[in-house]
Amino acid sequence: MRKSDVLIVGGGLIGCATAWYLAREGAKVTLLDSGDFGMGASGQNAGSLHFQLERRFLENGDALAEQAARIAALSRLAISDWSSLEADLATDLHITMNGGLMVAETAEECALLERKITRENAEGLQTRMIDGDEARQIAPYLSEAICAAGYSPDEGHADARLVTHAIAIAAAKDGTVLRPRCRVQSIEKAGRKYVISTAEEQFAASQILIACGAWSAHVAAMLNLHIPLFPVGLLMNATERVAQAVPHLVQHVGRRLSMKQTHSGNLLIGGGWPSRMALDAEGRFALYRPPAVIESSLRDNLRVAIDVAPMIATISLIRSWTGITAISADQLPIVGEIPAMPGCWVAGGGSAFTLGPTFARLIAQSMSGRKCGELEIVAPSRFSHLNSFMGQ
Repeated sequence: MRKSDVLIVGGGLIGCATAWYLAREGAKVTLLDSGDFGMGASGQNAGSLHFQLERRFLENGDALAEQAARIAALSRLAISDWSSLEADLATDLHITMNGGLMVAETAEECALLERKITRENAEGLQTRMIDGDEARQIAPYLSEAICAAGYSPDEGHADARLVTHAIAIAAAKDGTVLRPRCRVQSIEKAGRKYVISTAEEQFAASQILIACGAWSAHVAAMLNLHIPLFPVGLLMNATERVAQAVPHLVQHVGRRLSMKQTHSGNLLIGGGWPSRMALDAEGRFALYRPPAVIESSLRDNLRVAIDVAPMIATISLIRSWTGITAISADQLPIVGEIPAMPGCWVAGGGSAFTLGPTFARLIAQSMSGRKCGELEIVAPSRFSHLNSFMGQ
Protein backbone atom coordinates (compact mmCIF):
# COMPACT_ATOMS: atom_id res chain seq x y z
CA MET A 1 0.00 0.00 0.00
CA ARG A 2 1.38 3.41 -1.01
CA LYS A 3 1.03 5.97 1.78
CA SER A 4 0.82 9.71 1.22
CA ASP A 5 -0.26 12.82 3.08
CA VAL A 6 -2.89 13.63 0.44
CA LEU A 7 -4.65 11.61 -2.25
CA ILE A 8 -6.14 13.51 -5.17
CA VAL A 9 -8.67 11.93 -7.50
CA GLY A 10 -8.80 13.82 -10.78
CA GLY A 11 -5.94 14.99 -12.98
CA GLY A 12 -7.54 18.16 -14.33
CA LEU A 13 -6.38 21.69 -13.67
CA ILE A 14 -7.53 21.88 -10.04
CA GLY A 15 -6.22 18.42 -9.13
CA CYS A 16 -2.80 18.95 -10.73
CA ALA A 17 -2.42 22.47 -9.37
CA THR A 18 -3.40 21.41 -5.83
CA ALA A 19 -0.81 18.63 -6.00
CA TRP A 20 1.78 21.15 -7.18
CA TYR A 21 1.07 23.66 -4.42
CA LEU A 22 1.08 20.94 -1.75
CA ALA A 23 4.26 19.34 -3.04
CA ARG A 24 6.04 22.70 -3.04
CA GLU A 25 5.33 22.85 0.69
CA GLY A 26 6.79 19.39 1.23
CA ALA A 27 3.61 17.31 1.37
CA LYS A 28 3.63 13.77 -0.02
CA VAL A 29 0.93 13.69 -2.68
CA THR A 30 -0.43 10.97 -4.97
CA LEU A 31 -2.53 12.06 -7.93
CA LEU A 32 -4.77 9.57 -9.74
CA ASP A 33 -6.75 9.92 -12.94
CA SER A 34 -8.76 7.34 -14.85
CA GLY A 35 -7.30 8.63 -18.12
CA ASP A 36 -4.50 11.03 -18.95
CA PHE A 37 -3.98 14.31 -17.16
CA GLY A 38 -5.82 17.31 -18.57
CA MET A 39 -7.89 15.29 -21.04
CA GLY A 40 -11.30 16.05 -19.51
CA ALA A 41 -12.98 19.44 -19.23
CA SER A 42 -9.66 21.08 -18.32
CA GLY A 43 -8.31 20.34 -21.79
CA GLN A 44 -11.53 20.52 -23.79
CA ASN A 45 -12.57 24.04 -22.80
CA ALA A 46 -11.52 27.19 -24.66
CA GLY A 47 -9.30 28.58 -21.91
CA SER A 48 -11.33 31.72 -21.15
CA LEU A 49 -10.26 33.89 -18.22
CA HIS A 50 -13.64 35.52 -17.57
CA PHE A 51 -13.44 37.63 -14.42
CA GLN A 52 -16.69 39.47 -15.17
CA LEU A 53 -19.90 37.81 -14.00
CA GLU A 54 -20.83 35.21 -16.58
CA ARG A 55 -24.10 35.39 -18.45
CA ARG A 56 -25.33 32.20 -16.78
CA PHE A 57 -25.43 34.06 -13.46
CA LEU A 58 -27.50 36.86 -14.97
CA GLU A 59 -30.17 34.90 -16.83
CA ASN A 60 -31.77 33.38 -13.72
CA GLY A 61 -32.78 36.47 -11.79
CA ASP A 62 -31.29 39.08 -9.49
CA ALA A 63 -31.01 36.77 -6.46
CA LEU A 64 -28.51 34.47 -8.18
CA ALA A 65 -26.68 37.43 -9.71
CA GLU A 66 -26.28 39.04 -6.27
CA GLN A 67 -25.03 35.76 -4.82
CA ALA A 68 -22.63 35.17 -7.69
CA ALA A 69 -21.19 38.66 -7.37
CA ARG A 70 -19.70 37.59 -4.05
CA ILE A 71 -17.18 35.38 -5.85
CA ALA A 72 -15.60 38.57 -7.18
CA ALA A 73 -13.14 38.31 -4.29
CA LEU A 74 -11.95 35.03 -5.81
CA SER A 75 -11.78 36.62 -9.25
CA ARG A 76 -9.47 39.32 -7.90
CA LEU A 77 -7.16 36.62 -6.55
CA ALA A 78 -7.37 34.73 -9.84
CA ILE A 79 -6.20 37.79 -11.78
CA SER A 80 -3.04 37.80 -9.70
CA ASP A 81 -2.55 34.03 -9.89
CA TRP A 82 -2.87 33.90 -13.68
CA SER A 83 -0.61 36.95 -14.06
CA SER A 84 2.26 35.14 -12.32
CA LEU A 85 1.65 31.55 -13.47
CA GLU A 86 4.00 31.51 -16.46
CA ALA A 87 6.83 32.95 -14.36
CA ASP A 88 6.17 30.46 -11.55
CA LEU A 89 6.28 27.56 -14.01
CA ALA A 90 8.97 29.08 -16.26
CA THR A 91 6.79 28.00 -19.20
CA ASP A 92 4.98 29.79 -22.01
CA LEU A 93 1.30 28.93 -21.62
CA HIS A 94 0.07 31.47 -24.19
CA ILE A 95 -1.60 33.44 -21.41
CA THR A 96 -3.03 36.66 -22.86
CA MET A 97 -4.70 39.23 -20.60
CA ASN A 98 -5.46 42.06 -23.04
CA GLY A 99 -8.91 42.76 -21.64
CA GLY A 100 -12.42 41.50 -22.16
CA LEU A 101 -15.66 42.94 -23.52
CA MET A 102 -19.16 41.81 -22.57
CA VAL A 103 -21.33 43.40 -25.24
CA ALA A 104 -24.97 44.47 -25.42
CA GLU A 105 -27.22 45.10 -28.44
CA THR A 106 -30.51 46.32 -26.93
CA ALA A 107 -31.67 48.81 -24.30
CA GLU A 108 -32.77 45.93 -22.08
CA GLU A 109 -29.33 44.31 -22.36
CA CYS A 110 -27.66 47.64 -21.58
CA ALA A 111 -29.70 47.90 -18.38
CA LEU A 112 -28.71 44.34 -17.42
CA LEU A 113 -25.08 45.17 -18.17
CA GLU A 114 -25.23 48.28 -16.00
CA ARG A 115 -26.65 46.31 -13.05
CA LYS A 116 -23.95 43.69 -13.49
CA ILE A 117 -21.16 46.25 -13.50
CA THR A 118 -22.58 47.97 -10.42
CA ARG A 119 -22.43 44.65 -8.56
CA GLU A 120 -18.87 43.96 -9.76
CA ASN A 121 -17.61 47.41 -8.81
CA ALA A 122 -19.14 47.02 -5.35
CA GLU A 123 -17.05 43.85 -4.92
CA GLY A 124 -13.85 45.51 -6.13
CA LEU A 125 -13.67 44.39 -9.77
CA GLN A 126 -12.46 47.11 -12.14
CA THR A 127 -15.15 46.71 -14.79
CA ARG A 128 -16.50 49.82 -16.51
CA MET A 129 -19.42 50.61 -18.79
CA ILE A 130 -18.51 51.96 -22.23
CA ASP A 131 -20.72 52.93 -25.15
CA GLY A 132 -20.65 51.29 -28.56
CA ASP A 133 -18.33 53.85 -30.11
CA GLU A 134 -15.68 53.40 -27.40
CA ALA A 135 -16.10 49.63 -27.65
CA ARG A 136 -15.34 49.80 -31.38
CA GLN A 137 -12.32 52.03 -30.71
CA ILE A 138 -10.96 49.27 -28.45
CA ALA A 139 -12.20 46.47 -30.71
CA PRO A 140 -12.72 47.63 -34.32
CA TYR A 141 -14.04 44.21 -35.33
CA LEU A 142 -17.28 44.76 -33.37
CA SER A 143 -20.56 45.29 -35.22
CA GLU A 144 -22.33 48.66 -35.41
CA ALA A 145 -25.19 46.91 -33.61
CA ILE A 146 -23.19 46.88 -30.36
CA CYS A 147 -24.55 49.75 -28.27
CA ALA A 148 -22.53 49.21 -25.09
CA ALA A 149 -20.07 46.89 -23.40
CA GLY A 150 -18.65 46.04 -20.03
CA TYR A 151 -14.88 46.37 -20.27
CA SER A 152 -12.51 44.49 -17.96
CA PRO A 153 -8.80 45.27 -18.50
CA ASP A 154 -7.68 41.96 -16.98
CA GLU A 155 -9.69 39.35 -18.87
CA GLY A 156 -8.12 37.13 -21.47
CA HIS A 157 -7.38 33.50 -22.19
CA ALA A 158 -4.77 30.76 -21.94
CA ASP A 159 -4.00 27.60 -23.88
CA ALA A 160 -6.02 25.03 -21.96
CA ARG A 161 -4.09 22.17 -23.59
CA LEU A 162 -0.79 23.48 -22.23
CA VAL A 163 -1.73 24.66 -18.74
CA THR A 164 -2.69 21.41 -17.00
CA HIS A 165 0.12 19.47 -18.68
CA ALA A 166 2.72 22.01 -17.53
CA ILE A 167 1.42 22.01 -13.96
CA ALA A 168 1.39 18.19 -13.84
CA ILE A 169 5.05 18.15 -14.91
CA ALA A 170 5.90 20.72 -12.24
CA ALA A 171 4.05 18.72 -9.59
CA ALA A 172 5.99 15.59 -10.53
CA LYS A 173 9.29 17.46 -10.34
CA ASP A 174 8.36 18.55 -6.82
CA GLY A 175 7.67 14.96 -5.75
CA THR A 176 4.03 14.25 -6.59
CA VAL A 177 3.40 10.62 -7.56
CA LEU A 178 1.37 10.63 -10.77
CA ARG A 179 -0.88 7.69 -11.62
CA PRO A 180 -2.57 8.18 -15.00
CA ARG A 181 -4.93 5.54 -16.43
CA CYS A 182 -5.64 4.41 -12.88
CA ARG A 183 -9.39 4.15 -12.24
CA VAL A 184 -10.62 4.23 -8.65
CA GLN A 185 -12.67 1.17 -7.80
CA SER A 186 -13.44 1.92 -4.16
CA ILE A 187 -12.73 4.39 -1.35
CA GLU A 188 -13.03 3.51 2.32
CA LYS A 189 -12.55 5.46 5.52
CA ALA A 190 -10.40 3.43 7.91
CA GLY A 191 -10.02 5.37 11.14
CA ARG A 192 -8.31 8.62 10.19
CA LYS A 193 -7.13 7.29 6.85
CA TYR A 194 -8.73 7.16 3.44
CA VAL A 195 -7.92 4.05 1.43
CA ILE A 196 -8.34 4.04 -2.34
CA SER A 197 -8.29 0.74 -4.23
CA THR A 198 -7.61 0.41 -7.93
CA ALA A 199 -7.26 -2.73 -10.04
CA GLU A 200 -3.50 -2.85 -9.37
CA GLU A 201 -2.71 -0.93 -6.20
CA GLN A 202 -3.94 0.53 -2.93
CA PHE A 203 -3.27 4.04 -1.64
CA ALA A 204 -3.75 5.58 1.80
CA ALA A 205 -3.70 9.14 3.12
CA SER A 206 -5.18 11.24 5.91
CA GLN A 207 -6.73 13.68 3.44
CA ILE A 208 -8.39 13.22 0.06
CA LEU A 209 -9.46 15.66 -2.65
CA ILE A 210 -12.18 14.73 -5.15
CA ALA A 211 -11.64 16.94 -8.19
CA CYS A 212 -12.77 14.90 -11.18
CA GLY A 213 -15.41 17.16 -12.71
CA ALA A 214 -18.56 15.40 -13.85
CA TRP A 215 -17.31 12.16 -12.24
CA SER A 216 -17.06 13.75 -8.78
CA ALA A 217 -20.57 12.77 -7.68
CA HIS A 218 -19.87 9.13 -8.63
CA VAL A 219 -16.56 9.10 -6.73
CA ALA A 220 -18.13 10.74 -3.67
CA ALA A 221 -20.83 8.06 -3.66
CA MET A 222 -18.07 5.55 -2.86
CA LEU A 223 -17.87 7.32 0.50
CA ASN A 224 -21.67 7.36 0.88
CA LEU A 225 -21.78 11.09 0.19
CA HIS A 226 -23.87 13.36 -2.01
CA ILE A 227 -22.14 16.07 -4.03
CA PRO A 228 -24.70 18.01 -6.10
CA LEU A 229 -22.61 18.30 -9.25
CA PHE A 230 -24.34 17.50 -12.51
CA PRO A 231 -22.89 16.71 -15.96
CA VAL A 232 -23.45 19.17 -18.77
CA GLY A 233 -22.51 18.59 -22.41
CA LEU A 234 -21.27 21.70 -24.23
CA LEU A 235 -20.15 22.64 -27.73
CA MET A 236 -17.03 24.48 -28.94
CA ASN A 237 -16.06 25.64 -32.43
CA ALA A 238 -12.74 26.57 -34.01
CA THR A 239 -12.10 28.47 -37.23
CA GLU A 240 -9.19 28.33 -39.60
CA ARG A 241 -6.08 30.32 -38.71
CA VAL A 242 -6.22 33.98 -39.69
CA ALA A 243 -4.15 37.08 -38.98
CA GLN A 244 -4.42 38.32 -35.41
CA ALA A 245 -7.53 40.53 -35.18
CA VAL A 246 -9.30 39.70 -31.88
CA PRO A 247 -6.92 40.29 -28.95
CA HIS A 248 -9.74 40.31 -26.38
CA LEU A 249 -12.11 37.88 -24.72
CA VAL A 250 -15.56 38.72 -26.13
CA GLN A 251 -18.79 37.75 -24.39
CA HIS A 252 -22.43 38.80 -24.71
CA VAL A 253 -24.63 39.86 -21.80
CA GLY A 254 -27.89 38.68 -23.39
CA ARG A 255 -26.89 35.93 -25.83
CA ARG A 256 -24.63 32.93 -25.46
CA LEU A 257 -21.20 33.83 -26.76
CA SER A 258 -17.57 33.43 -25.79
CA MET A 259 -14.98 34.27 -28.42
CA LYS A 260 -11.23 34.71 -28.48
CA GLN A 261 -8.30 34.20 -30.85
CA THR A 262 -5.57 31.73 -30.03
CA HIS A 263 -1.83 32.23 -30.23
CA SER A 264 -1.82 30.28 -33.52
CA GLY A 265 -4.62 32.38 -35.06
CA ASN A 266 -7.69 30.16 -34.72
CA LEU A 267 -10.84 31.81 -33.38
CA LEU A 268 -12.53 29.77 -30.65
CA ILE A 269 -16.29 30.30 -30.50
CA GLY A 270 -18.55 28.95 -27.77
CA GLY A 271 -20.49 30.35 -24.86
CA GLY A 272 -22.46 27.60 -23.18
CA TRP A 273 -24.29 26.03 -26.13
CA PRO A 274 -25.60 22.55 -25.29
CA SER A 275 -24.65 19.25 -26.84
CA ARG A 276 -26.64 16.03 -26.36
CA MET A 277 -25.36 13.72 -23.65
CA ALA A 278 -25.10 10.04 -24.54
CA LEU A 279 -27.04 7.52 -22.45
CA ASP A 280 -25.89 4.18 -21.11
CA ALA A 281 -27.88 0.92 -21.26
CA GLU A 282 -29.84 1.91 -18.15
CA GLY A 283 -30.79 5.34 -19.46
CA ARG A 284 -28.33 7.33 -17.36
CA PHE A 285 -25.94 9.93 -18.73
CA ALA A 286 -22.87 8.15 -20.08
CA LEU A 287 -19.88 10.14 -18.88
CA TYR A 288 -17.32 8.10 -20.81
CA ARG A 289 -18.90 8.79 -24.20
CA PRO A 290 -18.67 12.17 -25.96
CA PRO A 291 -21.91 14.14 -26.35
CA ALA A 292 -23.34 14.62 -29.82
CA VAL A 293 -23.41 17.97 -31.60
CA ILE A 294 -26.85 19.56 -31.70
CA GLU A 295 -27.23 21.19 -35.11
CA SER A 296 -29.22 24.17 -33.82
CA SER A 297 -26.54 24.90 -31.17
CA LEU A 298 -23.86 24.99 -33.84
CA ARG A 299 -25.90 27.19 -36.16
CA ASP A 300 -27.09 29.62 -33.49
CA ASN A 301 -23.67 29.92 -31.85
CA LEU A 302 -22.13 31.01 -35.14
CA ARG A 303 -25.06 33.36 -35.79
CA VAL A 304 -24.36 35.24 -32.56
CA ALA A 305 -20.65 35.40 -33.36
CA ILE A 306 -21.32 36.88 -36.80
CA ASP A 307 -23.81 39.40 -35.39
CA VAL A 308 -21.20 40.59 -32.89
CA ALA A 309 -18.16 40.43 -35.21
CA PRO A 310 -19.21 40.41 -38.90
CA MET A 311 -15.70 39.36 -40.00
CA ILE A 312 -16.52 35.86 -38.73
CA ALA A 313 -18.75 35.33 -41.78
CA THR A 314 -15.66 35.35 -44.03
CA ILE A 315 -13.71 32.73 -42.05
CA SER A 316 -14.03 28.96 -42.47
CA LEU A 317 -15.08 26.73 -39.61
CA ILE A 318 -12.69 23.77 -39.41
CA ARG A 319 -13.70 21.93 -36.26
CA SER A 320 -16.49 21.50 -33.71
CA TRP A 321 -16.17 19.38 -30.60
CA THR A 322 -18.08 18.55 -27.47
CA GLY A 323 -17.06 18.04 -23.88
CA ILE A 324 -18.57 17.36 -20.49
CA THR A 325 -18.31 19.76 -17.60
CA ALA A 326 -20.15 19.89 -14.28
CA ILE A 327 -22.33 22.52 -12.65
CA SER A 328 -23.70 22.61 -9.13
CA ALA A 329 -27.29 22.87 -7.99
CA ASP A 330 -26.92 26.63 -7.40
CA GLN A 331 -24.39 27.24 -10.24
CA LEU A 332 -21.67 28.36 -7.85
CA PRO A 333 -18.55 26.18 -7.54
CA ILE A 334 -18.33 23.68 -4.67
CA VAL A 335 -14.89 23.89 -3.08
CA GLY A 336 -13.80 22.89 0.41
CA GLU A 337 -13.96 20.26 3.11
CA ILE A 338 -17.16 18.24 3.47
CA PRO A 339 -18.47 18.71 7.04
CA ALA A 340 -19.94 15.19 7.19
CA MET A 341 -16.52 13.67 6.52
CA PRO A 342 -13.50 15.60 7.85
CA GLY A 343 -10.43 15.22 5.70
CA CYS A 344 -12.50 14.76 2.53
CA TRP A 345 -12.36 17.74 0.19
CA VAL A 346 -14.12 18.46 -3.05
CA ALA A 347 -13.53 20.97 -5.85
CA GLY A 348 -15.75 21.34 -8.88
CA GLY A 349 -18.53 23.23 -10.56
CA GLY A 350 -18.52 26.31 -12.75
CA SER A 351 -15.55 28.63 -13.34
CA ALA A 352 -13.18 25.73 -12.74
CA PHE A 353 -10.70 26.94 -15.37
CA THR A 354 -10.73 30.67 -14.60
CA LEU A 355 -10.60 30.07 -10.85
CA GLY A 356 -8.75 26.74 -11.01
CA PRO A 357 -5.25 27.85 -9.92
CA THR A 358 -6.77 30.00 -7.17
CA PHE A 359 -8.98 27.19 -5.88
CA ALA A 360 -5.95 24.88 -5.88
CA ARG A 361 -3.76 27.32 -3.97
CA LEU A 362 -6.45 27.95 -1.35
CA ILE A 363 -7.25 24.23 -0.97
CA ALA A 364 -3.56 23.48 -0.44
CA GLN A 365 -3.41 26.26 2.13
CA SER A 366 -6.44 24.87 3.95
CA MET A 367 -5.23 21.27 3.82
CA SER A 368 -1.99 22.46 5.39
CA GLY A 369 -3.95 23.78 8.36
CA ARG A 370 -4.04 27.49 7.53
CA LYS A 371 -7.45 29.16 7.77
CA CYS A 372 -8.85 30.26 4.43
CA GLY A 373 -11.91 32.50 4.62
CA GLU A 374 -11.92 33.18 0.87
CA LEU A 375 -13.50 29.78 0.19
CA GLU A 376 -16.50 30.28 2.48
CA ILE A 377 -18.76 31.51 -0.34
CA VAL A 378 -18.22 28.25 -2.28
CA ALA A 379 -17.97 25.85 0.69
CA PRO A 380 -19.76 22.45 0.53
CA SER A 381 -21.35 23.25 3.90
CA ARG A 382 -24.21 25.02 2.08
CA PHE A 383 -25.33 21.53 1.00
CA SER A 384 -24.82 19.86 4.39
CA HIS A 385 -28.52 18.98 4.57
CA LEU A 386 -27.97 16.54 1.70
CA ASN A 387 -25.47 14.58 3.77
CA SER A 388 -27.17 14.75 7.17
CA PHE A 389 -27.91 11.01 6.87
CA MET A 390 -24.85 10.13 4.82
CA GLY A 391 -21.14 9.63 5.40
CA GLN A 392 -20.04 7.29 8.15
